[in-house]
Amino acid sequence: MPDFELLSRIFSIIFPVVFIVIIGFLYGKKYKPDMSITNQVNVDVLLPALIIDVMAASGFNPLDYGALSLAAVLIILGSGLVAYPISCLMGFQWKTFVPPMMFNNSGNMGVPIILFAFGQKALSAAVILMVIENFLHFSVGQKMLDNRLSVLTLLKKPIILATFFGLALGFSHVTLSTSLTIPIHMLGQSCIPVLLFSLGVRMVDIDFKEWKIGVVSAIVSPLSGLLIALPILVFMPLPRDQIPILILFSVMPPAVLNFIVAERYKQEPHLVASIVLMGNLGSMIVLPITFWFIL
Repeated sequence: MPDFELLSRIFSIIFPVVFIVIIGFLYGKKYKPDMSITNQVNVDVLLPALIIDVMAASGFNPLDYGALSLAAVLIILGSGLVAYPISCLMGFQWKTFVPPMMFNNSGNMGVPIILFAFGQKALSAAVILMVIENFLHFSVGQKMLDNRLSVLTLLKKPIILATFFGLALGFSHVTLSTSLTIPIHMLGQSCIPVLLFSLGVRMVDIDFKEWKIGVVSAIVSPLSGLLIALPILVFMPLPRDQIPILILFSVMPPAVLNFIVAERYKQEPHLVASIVLMGNLGSMIVLPITFWFIL
């Protein structure tokens, strides 16, 4: 007999995310909005505000997430090692296929999913994972496509500056005044629904002509992450409440940022769009199955 209480809980976690994505999809289908400015504001203002908001919270200690951070780095890099021979076997350009398998949707989907699943207490872990994924994406990921990327360019990114500022607050235990924390909190909280809405708008552009690479990526993306995560959980001691969060992180679909980066560097963006969007569609199957096991 199915566990209806568990099914109800899974539905309550997935539905808010799917609902906002669907609203974005329907709006995008009807009005074809240019989300470039909105996405820029989200990346440059709202996302950094969310990072500072979480890291400036009373009681936040970066050292509590050291093992989780290392595990996330290993999953990201390990997924690339798993994906590379598959790209060669399938005849895909590795610069097209491998980065989306490494850099997952820890922002648009990861933060809200973890928040809805485990509550406000898990938001710090979700943001830490998102920061690590974005940091590696802006450094290792872009270096994979452009050897000319400089460290100075990376350090100028608002999300990186916000991370360093947040870590400084966490380590120093300095408390910001209420007049600062309230507007930062308001900006940060608006980031999550905007991330989901923009993902829905992006899904209007799904191109099923490139179904082969899209289907392969939808299978490889969660499996490669899980393949690295499971041995990590055996050999690396993690706090009990962080284990299901790491598992969720490992099976997240490719990040939308992969398409933006591929478009910038002209690395078969039409194929990367198929990888990203098919992977996010596939997550509607992968995530409920994952929740069935971890809950």
